[in-house]
Amino acid sequence: MQGESMLSEIRRFADYKRHVEGRAQRTVDAYCAALTRLQTFLAERDFRRVTRDDLELFCGLWLHKQGVTARSRRPYIAAVREFYRWLHREGALAADPSADLVYPQTGYRVPRAFTLSSAERLMWAPDFNTFIGVRDAAMLSLMVGCGLRVSDVIRMNESHLLTTEYRGETRMVVRPVGKGNKERLVPVPKEAELVIRLYLEHDGLAEVDRELPDGDRVLFVSTCNRVVQEHEYCGERRRLSAKAVWRMIQAYGQKTGIPEEQLHPHALRHLFGTELAEDDVDLLVRSELLGHVDPKTTQIYTSLALRKKTGVVDQSGPLAKIRTPAGDLLARLRRE
Repeated sequence: MQGESMLSEIRRFADYKRHVEGRAQRTVDAYCAALTRLQTFLAERDFRRVTRDDLELFCGLWLHKQGVTARSRRPYIAAVREFYRWLHREGALAADPSADLVYPQTGYRVPRAFTLSSAERLMWAPDFNTFIGVRDAAMLSLMVGCGLRVSDVIRMNESHLLTTEYRGETRMVVRPVGKGNKERLVPVPKEAELVIRLYLEHDGLAEVDRELPDGDRVLFVSTCNRVVQEHEYCGERRRLSAKAVWRMIQAYGQKTGIPEEQLHPHALRHLFGTELAEDDVDLLVRSELLGHVDPKTTQIYTSLALRKKTGVVDQSGPLAKIRTPAGDLLARLRRE
């Protein structure tokens, strides 16, 4: 049957993307989901005999009637183009019917604005007398102070915490795994490093079984289990979800009176990028810190970049411009 034949090709395409091109699993899953909807659209028609008009109808009017917005149709078009380009390269098609498919015009989405005053209120919201409060403060410090995505934070293990030398001091560096499984090195402001170390040394964390099969340990752990048996609540299953972090930001934001439209995890990352831009930080440095580029460098170049980036986050990052509990403690330690 045509449906089974197409499903087989989708699986081969997914294997190619994952194992030959090295695409992230979530990217491959998104491609497969889009192509499964194309299979539904085609019904029992031969997917090898589709025309450009067929694909345009699927990517346009048909998806629109399914409630898919213009912006959300872009990944579908990408999946269709990649799939038929691959079929053509494999010799399954004489010509690629998707070659001139165009993306819908969606305009530029203006990021949510998050202010320094809101960031300051957010940093003071967690209760440092509780394990959860220290954990939350550590995550917020990384998102505000390093511009990390929520996905960067929740995927981190202890091995992603590194150190470097900067002006005669040992400083913390994080190695988040971003989109497409690309890694980068981001210096951690002293205020954020202090909170992270408080979290790592907390008695509440010592009680959690968070060890992974490779001997590494999940960094930020959940404390509320509604999914698995108690004896299975360990290792990878202790990792926080993106939804949990979103709820945490919402809760602290509502508690401190931060406007609802600012209460989005990505708004914290946007604040980081905005503050660096306000201080005229070099575009390449900003791109590296935010993970927008993946330059191929030697070890010496990486070391030099780290020194420069450490100075940048110390002087121009949001945590350098607001009052935080960790900042107050560091100020007292410097005076003593």
